[in-house]
Amino acid sequence: MFEFNGKKIYATDLTSRFLDSATQQVKQEFGERFRSIRHPKSGEFPTVVAHGNSLSDLSLKIEGSEELIEHIKSKLPEEETTHVNFVARRKILTPKVFLSFGWEDHDLAGKIANELMRQGIDTWWADWEIKAGDSIRRRIDEGLGRCTHFLVLMSPNSIDKPWVKEEMDAGFSRMLDDACTFLPLRYNLSHEQLPPLLKGRLSPEVSDDLKLTQLINDIHGISRKPPLGKSPIDQNLPDTGFSVAATTIAKVFCAESEHGSSNDPSFSMEELMEKTGLSKDDAVDALYELRNFITDEHYSVIPDKELFVEFDKAFMEWDPEKDALRIASSLINDTSFPTSVPQMAEKFGWSSRRMNPALNYLTGREICRDTEICGCYPWEQPYLQESKAGSIRRFVKSRS
Repeated sequence: MFEFNGKKIYATDLTSRFLDSATQQVKQEFGERFRSIRHPKSGEFPTVVAHGNSLSDLSLKIEGSEELIEHIKSKLPEEETTHVNFVARRKILTPKVFLSFGWEDHDLAGKIANELMRQGIDTWWADWEIKAGDSIRRRIDEGLGRCTHFLVLMSPNSIDKPWVKEEMDAGFSRMLDDACTFLPLRYNLSHEQLPPLLKGRLSPEVSDDLKLTQLINDIHGISRKPPLGKSPIDQNLPDTGFSVAATTIAKVFCAESEHGSSNDPSFSMEELMEKTGLSKDDAVDALYELRNFITDEHYSVIPDKELFVEFDKAFMEWDPEKDALRIASSLINDTSFPTSVPQMAEKFGWSSRRMNPALNYLTGREICRDTEICGCYPWEQPYLQESKAGSIRRFVKSRS
């Protein structure tokens, strides 16, 4: 023990602080090494989160497309990937619809376009895409060139319109190149009245009550097939990639957390065993499996904020990764979007329980900066700010 500036400092405290600082430095350097690797063709960057509270138990989770992960592996010696968990993520694509219609069906087309937008489908509709002074042909070509789905509203008014036929020709051409899906939508028109090329395609009918649920599900790729049931072995738990015991413990934390933050909630080992029905040996093994997501102290088991980032998608009605992308996209694309977290939450209609895991996804992967500001309860951050120049843009571009 010695004194510094009148304060007593113990050697054990000094060693602990030094090791904590060294651990954080190593995590930072390792993370940045992988974050800077970019796929040469797609331009995708990975997202990286570092786990572990000691130098002896450090690991990294690297998330990206399969192509990006293979590229990263090819650039590193095999021994350097021993403690790296590679997680392949599919890109989260926003469907883009080009809506073709006859002018006589303008009002109905407008209702359809607005409903598709409301349901998360980016829709090209002439009224809001073509502005004064624009080249009509160029704007239409741009919309056709970007669409993932070509939707044509077929009615007695539009079926013989030359302009609609030209747009349909372009839609068919993109469909044949596997660039988009061609979707004919009928209004006051029987299937027999369709042109020969469309009679072989499923063409939903729309009425004035505008029931578009199945069309919206089809565009989003939501299968009509019922989900496969669980085996009799376990009727309650999803497949999280962890053991049943570990998943059971994670479920308890997710279900009983009020704000999705660290230490919220904490349980004694006895309480956790009572809530899960696990034996002590099974609970101890499960907590070891979850060591990157919890702190197992002498008297309590405490969740880390990353636990909710990892497991909320299995047990809650949201996915923190998708929520994080929505926040980041809004920050990039909408100059009026607030950076204040409470204002963001109000705009989205999200509680702190939903917002915090999304914030922690962004800060844990150093897409946004951890402000380390106290006193912003119940929010993890008072506002969002880029971790490094372009970090939010790189994340959005790599994931969408």
